[in-house]
Amino acid sequence: MRTIFFGTPELGIPALEVLRRRTNLLAVVCQPDKEQGRGRKPVPPPVKEWAIQHGVTVCQPEKLNDGTFEAWLRTHAPDLCVVAAYGRLLKQPILDVPRMGFLNIHPSLLPKYRGPSPIQTSILNGETKTGVTIMKVTLEMDAGPIMLQVEAPIYPEDTSLSLTNRLAQVGATLLNEAITLLETGRASFTPQDDSQATYCKLFEKSDGLIHWNKPAIAIHNLVRAAIPWPVAFSSYRGETMRIFKTEPLQSTAPAEPGTITEVTKDAIIVATGEGTLAIRELQMPGKRRMTTAEFLRGRKIDVGSKFETT
Repeated sequence: MRTIFFGTPELGIPALEVLRRRTNLLAVVCQPDKEQGRGRKPVPPPVKEWAIQHGVTVCQPEKLNDGTFEAWLRTHAPDLCVVAAYGRLLKQPILDVPRMGFLNIHPSLLPKYRGPSPIQTSILNGETKTGVTIMKVTLEMDAGPIMLQVEAPIYPEDTSLSLTNRLAQVGATLLNEAITLLETGRASFTPQDDSQATYCKLFEKSDGLIHWNKPAIAIHNLVRAAIPWPVAFSSYRGETMRIFKTEPLQSTAPAEPGTITEVTKDAIIVATGEGTLAIRELQMPGKRRMTTAEFLRGRKIDVGSKFETT
């Protein structure tokens, strides 16, 4: 089976390993290198680095729908294309190229959380379970018929990073099963129930801003969802504090949201719209990430002082 992989972040690498082992992997298609840092140096996507290390052809089209990329794809004549977080919509002429179509590895229990941020959104919403779906790609986003689906837990300590890593492995296992079904002619597809569909939006840097008038559990879930990016943040005395680890507490405090009600040896306790929240790990501008205990050894935080309550 001749395959081409479409994906950009590290999430796709376990699936790539399956394709390399089980199929004739012709190429990897990913987004162009992005300029990062003060020097604006181009940085290759993780799947490009993997492809180079394994001697696999890389294609990074700036444009998908001017005919050039379609011609390139037809020249390679793949039997199957596999998508995992590619980040760009594919139109019908491209979808028609592989004889077996395109399969997408989507990290949610479709039709729930169609869209670009299912992992972050599931944590943000306090879900206790999620999963991985392998579906046929159609023009409508994440709406194609389902081939395989498996449930996976979301643990209380999970962040978007830890959940992504775990679901990447689940997706690779599911892809391995999908290839077997295709090879043996036993693959079948079930239409999604569109009436049950929910959607998630692109996660942006501004989504990391903490609104202290929300319940403590909601802010805690934001902190988990925002790791590794953009990391939850709030302003304290004119400086941006990035917050990496929190704990919602049972206690309440008669104080305005954002007010620091207590400082212990290893936590800064903050009033929220409902309950209090302990800050356990943080980072200040120009400093490394550290535990709150480490931070408090070098800086005094006053009870009664406030974070911005935006």
